[in-house]
Amino acid sequence: MRAFAYTRATDVAAAAVAGHDGGRFIGGGTNLLDLMKLQVETPAHLVDVNHLGTDGIEPFEGGLRIGAAVRNSDLAAHKVVRERYQVLSRALLSGASAQLRNKATTAGNLLQRTRCYYFYDTAKPCNKRDPGAGCAALDGFNRVHAILGGSAHCIATHPSDMAVAMRVLDARVETTARVIPIDEIYALPGATPHIENTLAPGELITSVLLPPPPSGRQIYRKVRDRASYAFALVSAAAVIDISGGKIRDARFAFGGVAPMPWRNEAAEALLRDAPANDATAETFCDALLAEAVGHGGNDFKFSLLRRTIKAVLTQAAT
Repeated sequence: MRAFAYTRATDVAAAAVAGHDGGRFIGGGTNLLDLMKLQVETPAHLVDVNHLGTDGIEPFEGGLRIGAAVRNSDLAAHKVVRERYQVLSRALLSGASAQLRNKATTAGNLLQRTRCYYFYDTAKPCNKRDPGAGCAALDGFNRVHAILGGSAHCIATHPSDMAVAMRVLDARVETTARVIPIDEIYALPGATPHIENTLAPGELITSVLLPPPPSGRQIYRKVRDRASYAFALVSAAAVIDISGGKIRDARFAFGGVAPMPWRNEAAEALLRDAPANDATAETFCDALLAEAVGHGGNDFKFSLLRRTIKAVLTQAAT
């Protein structure tokens, strides 16, 4: 790890100034410190944002305001989250390990690097780590990589479970400058995969705003190689309202398949007023996967995603 300067910010305004001047914000450090040890990330200045009073959870317009520094374990265990936002609590508990959840923050989880094993390996080309170097995953071992939203420059996936649940709940992200719908905070790789979000230099996340929970059953299903401490091959966060065997409304967000939490609201519209059966699921999957691209090693995700969606619909209907 290279030497760096350290500042403990005492107020939000001072933190934003330090960030604008080239400092990197650090909360729990569960992603950033790992990357610094490998010298994948080499920030010259870290700005500690753990002491800004952003570690609370409070009611907000019928929903919740979740402070940026709230730890993942505290958010998952919060009474209102467990009772009204079960999809979020379950997503959080499926991520990482208990020790990491005790350190990881809400803002840090949202902004963790989209990455793969080639990103970590400094001996391999990676456009995300070294723009213009190439993407080793395209013709390499790409089993865990994206089938949606990728580009000829990067097919890494966003690893957050929490963000997938936040996306299905239509969360908004509050910063020092504005309030942003969660889907607008992420940038698809295109030709610039090293740019992963739309935040300006020094723009600091202060909270996440959850609206009142939508009607319906909330489900989080994560398919992975082992039972714990593994990123999703495919994950689905869903809120599904079924009555009389018909789907009145349905929302789906997905992880493990794209560079950001993935949602297709046009495909969701095909579920409304349709019977809750496999034929409806197939119609939804066809629309969802219409522009999906496999790269050989990850082609199995097409069928895995379909099976996951069918399992979620079956669970919602029982």
